[in-house]
Amino acid sequence: MTLKDCDDALQKNNLILIAQQYGIDASKAAIIQARIWDQPYVSGEINLLNPDANKTFVIGKNGQKAVAIQQLIYLGGKKRNEVDLAKSNAQLAELQFEQLLNDLKYNLRQSFYSIYFDQKKIESIASQTTQIETLLKSYEIQAEKGNIPLKDVVRLQSLLLNLKNDKIAIAKDISQQRQNLALLTGNSEIITPTVNEFEVIQKFNEPKYDEEGLFKLAQEKSPDYLLAVKQVENQETAIKLQKSLSVPDINAGFSYDQHGGAFHNQVNFTLGIPLPLWNKNKGNIKLAEAQLGAIRASKDYKTLELQQDLKNALSLWNEQKKQYSSMSQSINQNLDTVYNGVLQNFQKRNITLFEFTDFMESYNQSILQINEMRKQFILSSEELNHIVNTIVF
Repeated sequence: MTLKDCDDALQKNNLILIAQQYGIDASKAAIIQARIWDQPYVSGEINLLNPDANKTFVIGKNGQKAVAIQQLIYLGGKKRNEVDLAKSNAQLAELQFEQLLNDLKYNLRQSFYSIYFDQKKIESIASQTTQIETLLKSYEIQAEKGNIPLKDVVRLQSLLLNLKNDKIAIAKDISQQRQNLALLTGNSEIITPTVNEFEVIQKFNEPKYDEEGLFKLAQEKSPDYLLAVKQVENQETAIKLQKSLSVPDINAGFSYDQHGGAFHNQVNFTLGIPLPLWNKNKGNIKLAEAQLGAIRASKDYKTLELQQDLKNALSLWNEQKKQYSSMSQSINQNLDTVYNGVLQNFQKRNITLFEFTDFMESYNQSILQINEMRKQFILSSEELNHIVNTIVF
């Protein structure tokens, strides 16, 4: 699978993303609910007992019945503020989704490139292991015949053991990264990353922006930072709602009374309002204002954190690029050429076993370091993309 294949699978199959999407749907449903007013309240009464006539349920034209309807009317902008808060919560849910998607994409890239370059390490070790095992078999035969000392066999066995230990350690890392990649993409089959290594490294040649430009772009694009900014706006809306809740609402309506009022068939306009004597919602207002102070401090911290993360990531990228650029582009070919030459000379007895094993140990470490250097350069580039939440190269 290519990186794009994995990205597509992530957005389609990842269960964490699917669950977060339901959270967005729920927050949008809350907007619909916030717009709805309370139901009108209807009440009525009919005569149960007429003691003068000693009759029950006298509800005809000479009887008594009454009916009333009332509607709660919000004052102080409550309903508007409630809707605004619901909309703000929905925007927070969308930013949380984008933050999660950005983090998961970065994790996917870490696993994807780690598997690719670690697999190259495994392939190199496997090739060396095959060669050493072949040599070891012939040396064991010669040692049994007494043609070579046993210490030479032990020397080759030690070299082979080191190679196998390196392979086991790298294979363990690959297994963990494969498991992570499977969870991210929702694909239970083993994924083999397909990478055009030259194109990828060339793509990360130089950022399009300097440090200041990257910081400004991160403030516009980073969902983590935008979430902190939005939380401040959200809490400001919450304060408005709490203040509007201190304004009493009105119950207005109409009533009809057949014979119980001052007049026959009396129709009245009704109006009721609570007296704001001791419950003015002061505690909730002060609580919301205190929470706003904490959220603003958190937002200021997030600004400093974003700036520092970007500075560190850019510094790491520059260091990784410097190391990678100092490495000759033909180093792999040169190493392989020397490796084949040393192997042939050793088989022809032109170099000693000590010289051969010493070179093999150096060769193996060089191959591992080269692939690790390339991997870290790409991952440091992806770290910049992750912090800014856009392609900066």
